[in-house]
Amino acid sequence: MHSKPRQRKKSKSGSVQVKVSNNRLQLIFSFGGKRHYLSLGLSDNPFNRKQAQDKAFEIQRDIDYGQFDANNLDKYKIGVSLATIEPVTPITPMPTVLEIWKGYFESKRSQLKPKTVEKYENFTRLFAKIGNLPIDDAIAVKAGLQKITTVARVRDALIYLNAATQWACKHKIIASTPYVGMATEMPKPKYMTDPQPNAFSQEEMDRVIEAFRNDHRPGMNYRHYAPMIEFLFRVGCRPSEAIGLTWGNISPDCGTINFTGSLVQVGNQRVRSEGSKNNKTRSLSTSQATQELLLRIRPEQPISNALVFPSPDGDSINYRNFSRRAWSSIADPIKPDTTPYSCRDTFITLQLLKGVPTGIIAKWCDTSVQVIERHYLDQLKIAQLRPID
Repeated sequence: MHSKPRQRKKSKSGSVQVKVSNNRLQLIFSFGGKRHYLSLGLSDNPFNRKQAQDKAFEIQRDIDYGQFDANNLDKYKIGVSLATIEPVTPITPMPTVLEIWKGYFESKRSQLKPKTVEKYENFTRLFAKIGNLPIDDAIAVKAGLQKITTVARVRDALIYLNAATQWACKHKIIASTPYVGMATEMPKPKYMTDPQPNAFSQEEMDRVIEAFRNDHRPGMNYRHYAPMIEFLFRVGCRPSEAIGLTWGNISPDCGTINFTGSLVQVGNQRVRSEGSKNNKTRSLSTSQATQELLLRIRPEQPISNALVFPSPDGDSINYRNFSRRAWSSIADPIKPDTTPYSCRDTFITLQLLKGVPTGIIAKWCDTSVQVIERHYLDQLKIAQLRPID
């Protein structure tokens, strides 16, 4: 009787590849869910390449038949070579995406604002969903992300992974990063390709303010928010800055406002963040209408740390709930597809129309002249020009 030949198992790990790193030959392969690098200690020449390829076939065969033992590498040492043979370097698994990301995150955590910490934590959860992919397998990482999230989020993730691997290279955790330029190869979101401000006209702005002032719907109406809406339109600050503004930030005559921070939504909590989005503080002299507004709502004896625009129950305003309920109910019928942030767009646009220099507006709004000229001024010029007959 003839015994049946042992059936070859189908490989689950892919082929063993011969690579060159710093003119030295390496074998690279996946085993046990990890990426492995085996340095052969041989320089790159035709003779040594032949030996390296033989070893690659040998390792692949052992993997396919379930005979590979990562703890016993003696059998893969090169026995005879015309080149000087160095000792075989033990296999070092390539770090996973999650390992590199967590290291990078922890190195920066103490420098990050609360809202940015929340963003990094969201990326941690995202990267955990793609499994133990090695950080150097950028194509597989991109493909894994594309299966579970949107194109815009994949693009952001690749930008942050590029930064994380740059950090890992600097600290000699990995040798190089394959993520350079990957994000720029992906389709850009609309806000980058068509960055038009979503501003109200003067007439639309007045209608929104009046609609908040005169909201008389039964039950929960939104008149309470009218002062903040008018403030956003007249000052051009970010909504989070208005939500976090205290009476200690405003001079007794309400002629000067000091923006020193904001209240941002982190999970289910509002967290105070010092400085602006660009880590700056700024002072703003109020217009006559803004000064009158603040004097109208100012308590006789304001408490320094009391909020200027509290919620109806005296707490800080929940921006998400406010946007979904109050803003959408009042503003959408007047101009659809806007957010409270459109008040900032409106302020910048109207100030440009009134001839205020871009440098002044940039200081008022904590932005740059380049952003104003590119996103606002160019669009206004185009809107006002007409073809010549």
